[in-house]
Amino acid sequence: MSDRARAGDAVADLLPGPTGLTGTPDHAGLRSMQQLIQLRWIATFGQVAAILVVHFGYGITLPLQAMFAVLGVLVVFNLLSLAWWHGRSRITGLALLVALLVDVASLTVQLHLSGGLSNPFLFLYLLQVALGAVLLRSPYTWLVAAATALGVVLLVVFPGPTRIPVDPADGLADPYVQGLLVCFGLMAALLVVFVARIERILRERAARLAALRQRAAEEEHIVRMGLLASGAAHELGTPLSTLAVILRDWQRLPLFASEPELREDVAEMEAQVLRCKAIVTNILLSAGEMRGEAPRETTLHAFLDDMAAEWERSRPVRHFEYRNRCDEDPPLVSEPGLRQMVFNVLDNALEASPDHVVLDVVCLGNELVIEVADSGSGFDAAILERLGTPYNSSKGEPGRGLGLFLSVNVARTLGGRLSARNRPMGGAVVTMVLPLSALALEEQDTDDE
Repeated sequence: MSDRARAGDAVADLLPGPTGLTGTPDHAGLRSMQQLIQLRWIATFGQVAAILVVHFGYGITLPLQAMFAVLGVLVVFNLLSLAWWHGRSRITGLALLVALLVDVASLTVQLHLSGGLSNPFLFLYLLQVALGAVLLRSPYTWLVAAATALGVVLLVVFPGPTRIPVDPADGLADPYVQGLLVCFGLMAALLVVFVARIERILRERAARLAALRQRAAEEEHIVRMGLLASGAAHELGTPLSTLAVILRDWQRLPLFASEPELREDVAEMEAQVLRCKAIVTNILLSAGEMRGEAPRETTLHAFLDDMAAEWERSRPVRHFEYRNRCDEDPPLVSEPGLRQMVFNVLDNALEASPDHVVLDVVCLGNELVIEVADSGSGFDAAILERLGTPYNSSKGEPGRGLGLFLSVNVARTLGGRLSARNRPMGGAVVTMVLPLSALALEEQDTDDE
């Protein structure tokens, strides 16, 4: 995309306008029309002030009735524009062109009534050309330029009723020179504001584009990891099944029947193999491979309680504190990605604080807030600054730092967010906020016809 096209998209954000037109910040056409309406209000009040100053201050007789009639038409057009475009989801370039042509026409009539070519505000045509160049694309931009040129030609061919004396030799005492200075200052100020804000918006757009590219790279990285994990899970499935069969056969042997210690060891080995198979199944579920199984329906409390119990049972934590403070217990689908996300955060907390890990869950409105706290040394400032990027770890070991990276992306996929902070009394807190609607079980229409 060219710089001019990017500027055209960006300038829609130039003026912070009311939400009367739209509350959606992603529609450039709506914001552009909003900007034109705001500028038209400014131009209307400015013209009223200029007409009064010239007529009563400088003693130059102006056709007040005709000029205020033009302003009245402009006000009506602006009000109709507000009403017409209110709640619209899209505004075309043709609509913006028509709005600019109305502004050019009103400026031409006002100049015709107030001195024509001798009016120092003739150069406001350039503002219309600048707006057209920024807001519109070819060939509409050239139509605006042609309209302004036609306006100048009409002012030459059809001189107006008012004559403004022009004598630049009088210097600043000449009304034309004074008006020229005011017009120049106005144009310069508007150009500075326009260019500065366009540059700022383009910088913000470039930053957002860089963030999107970074996110795309991270998502590609996640896809590669998912494919690798899925492939490894498939390959591990067969040897784990073989081990489970062998261990069950061993338990039937007379040797193991007569040796309680060996029998206990074999039973423990079989339990660990079953755990490995469950981990493989969860990997496949997280990768979207259901192995022919339907999603498991559960409730919020059952899901959270089972998740906490499973983690505590399978980890060597000395003191695990689990608090479920959700009053609601809506039905939902057991989401393996959410389970793994919380497990990753809990595992990080366990590494930092083997003695004490806290899992606190609360429902705030339509959001599920999950907090994991530990009593460790907390996060380094660099880790917090780059939270959610891959291999962001203070452990200094290859391949580390993926847990929080994956958790941040799982939360983002579910429409939520993940944040981390250090506690003043020591330790760290990782907060996961998720919309309950992303986990809720969709109701089926069971009405019989």
